[in-house]
Amino acid sequence: MNFTNVDPTPEQMLRHLRRANAVAQGALELGRHPFGAILVAPDHETVLAEQGNLDTVNHAESVLARNAAQSFSADTLWGCTLYTTVEPCCMCAGTQYWANIGRLVYGLTESRLLQLTGNHAENPTMSLPCREVFSRGQKSIRIWGPVPEAEAEIAALHTGFWSAQS
Repeated sequence: MNFTNVDPTPEQMLRHLRRANAVAQGALELGRHPFGAILVAPDHETVLAEQGNLDTVNHAESVLARNAAQSFSADTLWGCTLYTTVEPCCMCAGTQYWANIGRLVYGLTESRLLQLTGNHAENPTMSLPCREVFSRGQKSIRIWGPVPEAEAEIAALHTGFWSAQS
């Protein structure tokens, strides 16, 4: 079956966002910012890669996208979906675009993250939605998010982390 024109189901989206949040939990346990991303194959089931946040420059999504671009063909990646706990920043959205990953699902908006982190020096959130970044390109990245059913679980990691960092 050609999955390129088939979208993930709401159940698949929620399941994969929960797995990305488990990756974020792993990053948190390593003392890193609690962001997580996974790359799912065109079949919407097979997880090809997982990545937690490394630091303020090596975000989960951008590291995952760079590694995926080295490991898979552009045609394969166009059918894949990047799942991430929080809406990608402009750097991560750009990296996804250049890696040719054709779909994105995120749980929490960048603006909601700002509400949780406040004016935190380690997370100077930019008000530039990923949809705006992608709209400036020549490729149509399919986007789903935020996903309200996952928001509380994702927000819980951030609430605890950022309040402890203040």
